[in-house]
Amino acid sequence: MSLFTTPENLPFGIAFALIVGIALLEGLGMMISMSPSNWLDDWLPEAGHDGALDRVLGWLHLGRVPALVLLLLFLTGYALFGYSLQMVSRGLVGHYLPAWIAGLVAVPAGLTTVRALGALVAHIVPRDESSAVSAQTLLGRVATVYAGHARQGLAAQARVRDEHGRVHHLLVEPDLADEVFEEGSELLLVRKNGAIYRAIRNPHPGLVER
Repeated sequence: MSLFTTPENLPFGIAFALIVGIALLEGLGMMISMSPSNWLDDWLPEAGHDGALDRVLGWLHLGRVPALVLLLLFLTGYALFGYSLQMVSRGLVGHYLPAWIAGLVAVPAGLTTVRALGALVAHIVPRDESSAVSAQTLLGRVATVYAGHARQGLAAQARVRDEHGRVHHLLVEPDLADEVFEEGSELLLVRKNGAIYRAIRNPHPGLVER
């Protein structure tokens, strides 16, 4: 059997399929103004300053790099190392390693890829697009729609600055029924429902965080 179809390499085939699936979902999300990467960032715990979990998340650059990018880096490193490991094993001993052994051995390689390439991506991605602050601190701030038209049940993409001046990209819907927000609309964020922010039109047009 070939490298890509043998059962011993199933974990790496699944990793590759996930890479393709995530890319397709992100592309579809861009078409309908809904971002899977934003949902993932909202579901993950916020990085604090103490505790083992916070140190692990910081080591993996979570909060500095979008979580979906980090996941793609892990899957890529995991799959590439796994296939390479199996090729070496086949060349040295004449057969592939069992899937569970190869799958476990490849995990550190995936994490190392996240650590190494995540640092590079963190320098490329503008710092002002970090989402490390609490989502609740964005409530009461003014956002601007830059992609799509928002109505209840259909979110649009907007940007807002936090108290540190950093830009955040988020999904917004009108808080009031029958209201529509066009591109360029200035909104006041009033509450958060899951990954979606509810907003009203900015009642004070001069109140905009630049």
